[in-house]
Amino acid sequence: MANVSDTKSRIVSVENTHKITNAMYLISSTKLQKAKQNLNKTRPFFQMMENEIKRIFQTETDVRSRYFYPETGRKPAETYAYLVITADKGLAGSYNYNVIKQAALEMEKHKKVKLYVVGEYGRRYYYKHNIPIEHSFLYTAQNPTMHRAREIAHILLTEYDAGRVDEIRVIYSDMENELNSTVKRMNLLPFERKPFLTPEDERSGRDVHYQFYPSVTEVINNIIPAYISGFIYGALVDSFSAEQNARMTAMDSANKNAQEILGNLRLQYNRVRQSAITREITEISAGAKAQKNARKGGR
Repeated sequence: MANVSDTKSRIVSVENTHKITNAMYLISSTKLQKAKQNLNKTRPFFQMMENEIKRIFQTETDVRSRYFYPETGRKPAETYAYLVITADKGLAGSYNYNVIKQAALEMEKHKKVKLYVVGEYGRRYYYKHNIPIEHSFLYTAQNPTMHRAREIAHILLTEYDAGRVDEIRVIYSDMENELNSTVKRMNLLPFERKPFLTPEDERSGRDVHYQFYPSVTEVINNIIPAYISGFIYGALVDSFSAEQNARMTAMDSANKNAQEILGNLRLQYNRVRQSAITREITEISAGAKAQKNARKGGR
């Protein structure tokens, strides 16, 4: 059994660790609330952009654009670009592992893949496993902004417009609720027509007519980059929120474990301390008794 000094030292160590995990929990909680607020502030603009695309399809039935799959004669893609969004650090449960695992499963399906990575954790993982990265966005994943989303969108759109990639997909984490997060794989480009034009939209837009200047194609070409930037920004914020939620869960579990360990250590400390006190009392009593017997024998 450990002595009093060793047990007390371990209690101090666990208490210090508990302070760190509790602080990380509070920091993640604050960051999560801030990220939600930022997303809610910008979401109406991009919903409006989506509605504008719907209006185009309501008015023009024969819209042709390189950003949308053709209704007929679709060719299979050859080169796929994957934007993988991870965190900058661990201590977030299985958050990073789930994203990287999903990315690996998706990329195994294709022969030609270009990898674009956000987050230091993902960069270190792919470099360590000698997996080539087409472009690594070196800024932190801890502070998603529209400016960074536009930079990512510009790089991906340049590759797509030049014909160097045929499809662009995004793999990120989405926080479904306060308890659960899931990894999503979304097709960024080309777009499917169905999400933008449902049967209800077709019925409601039969008598609606708009004029587009200079042309429908030019309008779409100007709208799509902004829409893609918004989608990427939403994915960055969703991932950041899911990361903070995962870290809160992990730190909450660590706090509970630390409290349980501290309870056991304090009980052990009290037992060791009581045992030491009892031993000291026994030794004192034995010494006093020996001295008393020695005085009696000397008379």
